[in-house]
Amino acid sequence: MTNNQPAPDGVMRLINGYWNTGVIGAAATHSVFTHMENGAGTAAEVATRAGISERGAQALLDGLVSIGLVTLDEGRYSNTPEASAYLVDGKPASLAGFAKLKLSHTGSVIDLPEVVRIGEPLKPPETEKADNPHWEDIVPAIAAVSVPAANAGVEALGIAEAGEISILDVGGGSGVYSSIWLNANPAARADQLDWEPINAIARRLVGEQGVGDRFTTLNGDFHNTDFGIEQYDIAVYSHIAHQESAESNIEVFTRLRKALKPGGALVVADYIVEDDRSAPAFPLLFALEMLLKSKIGGTWRHSDYRDWLLKAGFEDVTFHNAPPATMVIAR
Repeated sequence: MTNNQPAPDGVMRLINGYWNTGVIGAAATHSVFTHMENGAGTAAEVATRAGISERGAQALLDGLVSIGLVTLDEGRYSNTPEASAYLVDGKPASLAGFAKLKLSHTGSVIDLPEVVRIGEPLKPPETEKADNPHWEDIVPAIAAVSVPAANAGVEALGIAEAGEISILDVGGGSGVYSSIWLNANPAARADQLDWEPINAIARRLVGEQGVGDRFTTLNGDFHNTDFGIEQYDIAVYSHIAHQESAESNIEVFTRLRKALKPGGALVVADYIVEDDRSAPAFPLLFALEMLLKSKIGGTWRHSDYRDWLLKAGFEDVTFHNAPPATMVIAR
């Protein structure tokens, strides 16, 4: 190795990146972050509380220190601020369930070389089926991903002060937008359109937040459901556009514009990339997941969303940061 040749450490860490998923998923499975949040600070203490081997606890802690989610100070381990905020069980924005879900997906990456060659998935994804037996695991796990955008929407849309507003959440999944927005505004009501197996989960989760009496579910597929005319003050289309084509998104946006009352707003949240496709990092990487799972989906650009929404009849389109996503508000 010459003096000006870079060390291989960075490339080695990237090549072994699947261990990041593995160590976080395993730690989340055994609630390691939660036990540490509650005072466990050594491998022995973690092992006792989690019911795992001390050797296994030590290996997990070593791995978590390596990837920067746990710190070690004078012989005791503790969560970093990021781990405390996003990986402790029971916190509103906890991604612990998401980490466990992603651990179960790691095997699909082996298909990526062939998928890249042919440009589409090798088999139809189960997430496009209403009777997917895994919804009970998937729907709650991905809910936390939408928490930042839902919280940002409270402020951006002035929901708390908006009075008796009506909300339509298209493909609402867990009902996380309804849970947060109905809690912010006791006079608001929300309808969620989704498949019945998913709506059943949403009714339970929204009910657990104490706002189920103002939450109604509509069973159906948004591709062919009539949204009505001038019925809603706010419509939500969150983490759906990435799995649809340009033509499909324009068609749905057009129907949603018609469903909004005069002055109403459409909220679109998704992983959106810069127009030159240079950033942000996660949405760029997410394009590969779409290649694995969707024949037509992708991570679309700011200019794509602006163009689609203007074609759908909206006049004012703004973008708001809600990491890991971007929130678009169209009026």
